[in-house]
Amino acid sequence: MNFIDLAKTRYSVRKYSDKQIEKDVLDQILEAGRVAPSACNLQPYKILVLQTEEGLKRLSRAANIFFAPTALVICADTTEAWTRKFDGKKTTDIDASIATDHMMLQATELGVGSLWVCKFEPDILSQAFHLPKNIVPVNILALGYSLDEAKSPNRHIACRKPIRDLVFYEEFKVNDKA
Repeated sequence: MNFIDLAKTRYSVRKYSDKQIEKDVLDQILEAGRVAPSACNLQPYKILVLQTEEGLKRLSRAANIFFAPTALVICADTTEAWTRKFDGKKTTDIDASIATDHMMLQATELGVGSLWVCKFEPDILSQAFHLPKNIVPVNILALGYSLDEAKSPNRHIACRKPIRDLVFYEEFKVNDKA
């Protein structure tokens, strides 16, 4: 499958089978995160894999992962990230999100459904898994085999903004919609 078809095939899964992701499949998903680019190749992210009933129950206190059998908590190490000298911008969230996206798309290619979760209580999550102060949860990626009906790859025609509203050449101009 070419990349644009893969990107259009992926959808947010909110209903999962009980079937656990096989180790070799999970390893491929995690490898996609490992090879993701990061600022200055510092790779400031850490990935917490949750698959046990106990681990998933602790996670459920901080986030809804719709009973996915596997969850990846993608964290950023604030002491390892590159910082832009001009304004102090740390790339922790960016780098962790690139890794999350790579894993999400790899999961799709392998037939594993996913849901990118940003709605979670970071303090509860940090306490539940004893995260050190410098390790900050950024994203959760719920993973499993979908029981949802697959979304049409053509849905993007109607549910995404047209490219003319997103892309600007040479200078930023807001399209006058009046």
